[in-house]
Amino acid sequence: MIDKIVRDMAEAMAGIADGSTVLIGGFGSVGQPDALIEGLIEQGAKDLTVVANNAGTGRVGLARLMELGRVRKIICSYPRSAGSVVFEELYRAGKIELEIVPQGTLAERIRAAGAGIPAFFTPTAAGTRLGQGKEVREFNGRPHVLETALPGDVALIEAWAADRWGNLTYRGSGRNFNPVMATAAKLTIAQAQHIVPLGAIAPDAVITPGVFVDRVIRVDRGAPWA
Repeated sequence: MIDKIVRDMAEAMAGIADGSTVLIGGFGSVGQPDALIEGLIEQGAKDLTVVANNAGTGRVGLARLMELGRVRKIICSYPRSAGSVVFEELYRAGKIELEIVPQGTLAERIRAAGAGIPAFFTPTAAGTRLGQGKEVREFNGRPHVLETALPGDVALIEAWAADRWGNLTYRGSGRNFNPVMATAAKLTIAQAQHIVPLGAIAPDAVITPGVFVDRVIRVDRGAPWA
């Protein structure tokens, strides 16, 4: 019987190795798998490359993971957002590497990894500092830069509901980066507010099929399913 629901956070985080590339879903705090990030802090993996939309806020969650010296490099679109004090401190001190990627390009690099596409051309960043050193080709009279796929060793994502097969659905803007990240990692771990019986998620509401999900843990935030 397929059952991807894990018993506790230790089981969810088992086997994440030092040096891993970790994809972390969310758009700011919306849809961010905060409980899984705390679990990763407790698990102890270090020398991580983190791929996320931003570089954390305050001194909790992703920011706390960085503050503890566990992140070697961050790949993101918005490293300087409101409250990104930890990243700024580390970057000024030369203690963390940064790769800035335009938001649409970041999403497409992750999606390409999930689709098995090794690279693609995009006009975004052509002729800018972000395009320097990259292959450039002209299509329809417009320069495009070559961007490579961005796979992860691990994806940490948040869903609204999951069943024991790992089928996931999302609620509102919580969908954001989570579905594409789920497809692009060797190991995908989801926190879900609700664990529901098979069939409770209508087929056309399954955004992430269970084939892409390896582990699910329930994180109850008190919001009703219906």
